[in-house]
Amino acid sequence: MHYFLKAILAIVAIFGLGSQFVEAASQPNILFIFTDDQAPWALGESGHPHAHTPHIDRIFQEGAYLVNSFTTTPVCSPSRASLVTGRYGSESGITDWLNPRVEPEHGLKPGTVTWMQLLKQAGYRTGLIGKWHLGLLDKQHPTQFGYDYFMGFRGGGNVPKNPRLEVNGKETKLKGLLPDLLVDDAIRFISKEQGTPFLLSLHFRAPHARWLPVAEEDWSPFENLDPQIPNPDYPDLNVKRVKKMTREYLASVASVDRNVGRLLQELKRNQLQKNTIIIFSSDHGYSMGHNGIWHKGNGHWVLNQNPKPTKNIPAGQRPNMYDNSLKIPTAVLWPGVTQPRQVIKQTVSNLDWFPTLLEMAKISKPEKLTLRGTSIVPLLKNKNPETWDNGFYAEYSTKHQSKTHMRMYRTPEWKLVRDFLNPERDELYHLTKDPAEATNLIDSQDPNVIKTRQKLHQKILSQMKLIDDKVLLQGKQGP
Repeated sequence: MHYFLKAILAIVAIFGLGSQFVEAASQPNILFIFTDDQAPWALGESGHPHAHTPHIDRIFQEGAYLVNSFTTTPVCSPSRASLVTGRYGSESGITDWLNPRVEPEHGLKPGTVTWMQLLKQAGYRTGLIGKWHLGLLDKQHPTQFGYDYFMGFRGGGNVPKNPRLEVNGKETKLKGLLPDLLVDDAIRFISKEQGTPFLLSLHFRAPHARWLPVAEEDWSPFENLDPQIPNPDYPDLNVKRVKKMTREYLASVASVDRNVGRLLQELKRNQLQKNTIIIFSSDHGYSMGHNGIWHKGNGHWVLNQNPKPTKNIPAGQRPNMYDNSLKIPTAVLWPGVTQPRQVIKQTVSNLDWFPTLLEMAKISKPEKLTLRGTSIVPLLKNKNPETWDNGFYAEYSTKHQSKTHMRMYRTPEWKLVRDFLNPERDELYHLTKDPAEATNLIDSQDPNVIKTRQKLHQKILSQMKLIDDKVLLQGKQGP
């Protein structure tokens, strides 16, 4: 076999293909599993008493668990834009979820460079199965941004059973449960070819509402459950509704987990597990009664009686930058690199995936390409650079259910949220003393708190200037 390989390398070298052949042979497969609306607390591995996620937990247990992983914008489309471009949603012109009813032509700009394109150019077979939500037009199709193959849906909405999906370029109504159908196709994609490295992005829609129906085996553990909820004593909380939603939400998570198990088994059956990097993450977090709300960054109150509306915030709405909205469950299982039960405590974000995936695939970053993230490969290799920046900047300009310009800077100890459109909504939390973000210190007269607020405010302004955020010209600049 040794001499046979040498002969092949010599032959392909004659035709100028030697470097590509060696690179392809050494590049790992990449399976990027991406859920929708999954909170970091909705895992057995993170300690939830009712979550049924043994297969997802296995990825976290056998690989590196990134316990401080965040999204730059806690809603679908801008988070996904940051994932594929390595830049903030405002830099792509996508600041809120793409609403097909009011902006059917809006989406990712043609010509935008993505990491999928660069992997494809380097010889990867690339596929996206599931949700896109970065544009409905043909010029915004996933195959225009680096995917060879697409099966799924271009928009953000779908149904959990008998969905309409794009199959072979044609929208088709399929029979079955959406998570199962997506993984059926993922299994076909994985087993289709051997010898060429693949990148498969598997984008579930679960556990995005609506959560039911799911398979009977996913529902039965929760059907009669009286679940624990995070803060049942929150003033005027609709406890009955929160418990009902919790049951349904966890059942949807379980449906994802069962299918992740099927996928892991397929990797093993095809003897691909030793050369496949598995990444598990989500587009943003989720609240389920936390702070009196449910949903994500465009949160909804879940009270018996909603607070009164304001000029830009309708009744029932609670736009926010809580950690429960921003934090995402993230793990990397990289055979031969990550260690079992490895825990990474440094702050990372979805901006970091672009440079990380290039380094994993041994691809150089284009010289003039601007990226906002940093490769986490040194962290995965346990090098833990002392210079790692644990500060984190996030943005969210809501424009559908409410109108806000929220900008946030977070350190492991403090978080400042500025709403440049509604300054009366500014928030400051001492995270180490108040991890639930229950006490807003924005008006505190404590000199140390004032100093911290001013420092974080300047961090926000610096980030806004760096990315040429137009909101900076509209809002206040004082602390």
